Amino acid sequence: MTPLLSFDDNVAVITLNRPESLNALSFAIMSALNELLSEVERSEARGLIITGAGSKAFSAGADIGELRHRTMREQRESTQYGQAVFRRLEQLRQPSLALINGYAFGGGLELAMACTFRLAHKEAKMGLPEIKLGLIPGYGGTQRLPRLVGQGRALDMILSGRTVSAVEAEQIGLVNGLVEDASILSAKTYLGPILEYSQVALNLARSAVARAFDKSLSEGQAIETDLSTLAFQSRDSEEGMMAFLEKRKAVFKDV
Repeated sequence: MTPLLSFDDNVAVITLNRPESLNALSFAIMSALNELLSEVERSEARGLIITGAGSKAFSAGADIGELRHRTMREQRESTQYGQAVFRRLEQLRQPSLALINGYAFGGGLELAMACTFRLAHKEAKMGLPEIKLGLIPGYGGTQRLPRLVGQGRALDMILSGRTVSAVEAEQIGLVNGLVEDASILSAKTYLGPILEYSQVALNLARSAVARAFDKSLSEGQAIETDLSTLAFQSRDSEEGMMAFLEKRKAVFKDV
């Protein structure tokens, strides 16, 4: 079954909807996910939550049955497509949160890592087990995991293919927090305060942080200078500073 898109107040919710297959990411689901991201982009939603149907899995990863007997060209093209979909999620104008309600393995964890934030149920399990199949992660796992947890921990997880508990995931910075109840309410509670801020400032800040990993410190600071100057020119910055001086809550207009 294809992923579902719904809206809860000012938040879009995408639910991976193959609980009988632990929400495995078939090629058809990747295409449907890409279409839903277009709908989210065009919507009035200020944030996005992605989760999995059922109580067992966020997503157990790729649909292994689809991977066999593929040509090198087919594999290369599908890998590039998957990377493009997850890159689009990462660069979505709305901040996103992966609500990891169970297993998140392989492509499922790569999907979660492409989100701005990650919350995990306290009993969730995560990992990149591709090495056990004679493969390596292909949807950005080898690139995003080191940026989140550091090179040493990333190599440990990728080369061993081991499963990481939710507690360890929080300790190493793979997830931002743990929840007792992996509900949309829990995710909205986490995202809520962030979504009240100016989307102009949020997007400039996200861009500055993302580019920190591709540049030297001096180059990154030059980018920070440019983006900080852009933020200062927004109407929201004037509103934020005036609200501070007037000791009231700012009302941002995203301009």
